[in-house]
Amino acid sequence: MPEIRPVVVVRVHEVALKGRNRPWFMRVLRRNLAHALRGVPYQDLKLRSGRALITLNDVAEWSQVRERLSQVFGVANFSLTVEAGLPIEEIREAIGALLEAEGPPPGTFRVRAKRSNKDYPLISPEIERDLGAYIQQRTGAPVDLRRPDRTYRVEVLHDAAYVSSETIPGPGGLPVGVSGRVVVLMSGGFDSPVAVYRMMKRGCEVTLLHCHAYPFVRSTSIEKVVELAQHLGRHQPGMRLVIVPIGQAQRQIAIATEPEIRVVLYRRLMMRIAEAIAEREGAKAIVTGESLGQVSSQTLDNLRAIGAAVKLPILRPLIGFDKEEILAEAKRIGTEPISRVPDDDCCTVFVPRHPTTHATIEEAEAAEEPLDVKALVESSLAQRTEYRGDPAKWNVMDALAGAA
Repeated sequence: MPEIRPVVVVRVHEVALKGRNRPWFMRVLRRNLAHALRGVPYQDLKLRSGRALITLNDVAEWSQVRERLSQVFGVANFSLTVEAGLPIEEIREAIGALLEAEGPPPGTFRVRAKRSNKDYPLISPEIERDLGAYIQQRTGAPVDLRRPDRTYRVEVLHDAAYVSSETIPGPGGLPVGVSGRVVVLMSGGFDSPVAVYRMMKRGCEVTLLHCHAYPFVRSTSIEKVVELAQHLGRHQPGMRLVIVPIGQAQRQIAIATEPEIRVVLYRRLMMRIAEAIAEREGAKAIVTGESLGQVSSQTLDNLRAIGAAVKLPILRPLIGFDKEEILAEAKRIGTEPISRVPDDDCCTVFVPRHPTTHATIEEAEAAEEPLDVKALVESSLAQRTEYRGDPAKWNVMDALAGAA
């Protein structure tokens, strides 16, 4: 059997528009592709002409590679291309390898040939007829030259021929790591995982921060956040998660302050914890999953009062989304089933029936005067649990032990 070489051609998304920064963006993308393909025995990964070329050892690796590449931000689309020699018999073998890797056409098909090598003995229509007959013989699929379900493309160059078919869409966006690091306030709900996904798609490396009230409430939110981090960690090399118990700090806030403003003060506490972690991590902003008007703490007045607790910028990628839009995106990215499991959010601890919806900065600062806010932040952080490395190896029991 003639030797054939399966090569995955990866085409970039917004990276192509980056001008002088493009080589650096491509190097970051290459790093992320290599991370995504860890454990897959491919032969080579190189950059060429604004594309990434991944040479496989065997077409049998395609299914794994396809699944992994569909998670890498910065990828516009990719396709499996099989390189073969120039004889038509070898091109047929390449088509056969493609059929083995991708399966038969999902319905009708056609062949489109481009003959860059004008000395080639067969003209394009002859190549198309020969290969079309071969595919039909192998699969029994009907031909449709106008609106096929799959198109097989053949390019004949001077030294080799290349065969490809299905183009797989990637997630688009920017390679994770080109936009700096952010700290994301992460709950077990629907909103914050979608915010994490959107920030990674804009090229940000994320450090996840989960504040919880265990043992005053169940540990479910911690378990969900670890699972969500493992799911989202497929998109980012070096995912980090910090879990901080704040139940005792909330208790002190509840004792010292009026009930109506407690939720705002809890959120200000979490912002300060996030800022402290951001300073250590070298992060440039804090991110939340807040949506304007969705709950009492997310009115414009309360958002202003909460944000004033820190100096870092606060990014809210979902601020204009309604709940149905957020749920639709959570389903699309695969976090919805995890988020749907009932849990106890830390802001449900020691809360009044009627929390304020129009807190001012001055009211929040006055309410905090009886408190040693710095000590609350430090005591909460002293009990934190940090997860780094391979998310698949993270153990939720570490966080529960730290909070006990």
